[in-house]
Amino acid sequence: MRQRLSATGRRAAAAVRHRIVSGGRDRGANPVELAIVMPAILLLLFGSIQVAAWFLARSTALHAAQSGVNAQRVHQAPAGAGAERAGAFLAAAGDWLADAESSCVTGATEVTCTVTGKPLSLVPGMSFTVSQTAHGTVERWVVGP
Repeated sequence: MRQRLSATGRRAAAAVRHRIVSGGRDRGANPVELAIVMPAILLLLFGSIQVAAWFLARSTALHAAQSGVNAQRVHQAPAGAGAERAGAFLAAAGDWLADAESSCVTGATEVTCTVTGKPLSLVPGMSFTVSQTAHGTVERWVVGP
């Protein structure tokens, strides 16, 4: 059986029907709001991905520098062993660090390797440089007391 609406219910139903049919004053406001907010959302999205790529490039550079130090600090290591090992690490790591350069300096008791490069850029016009340095002691024979 069909129930009859009260006067208040009929008015509410008529108002809802009028709002749905006519669209009201706010008709089309959602696409305009989305057009205003969407560039900010996209900027935040690509910015967060860019920050993640920067951290990953930094981590890659640090690990390459540490690998170079580990190769260069070995007892009687050849002169270019650290830079060669860092370059091999960067080649195996992929393209997270572009235009990467590695250099190692060996002193009497210490080895220092530095890896410098540019992370991937997802945001046009943004270019960063990442540089990481690792230190270690040279393995050597020392006469004890």
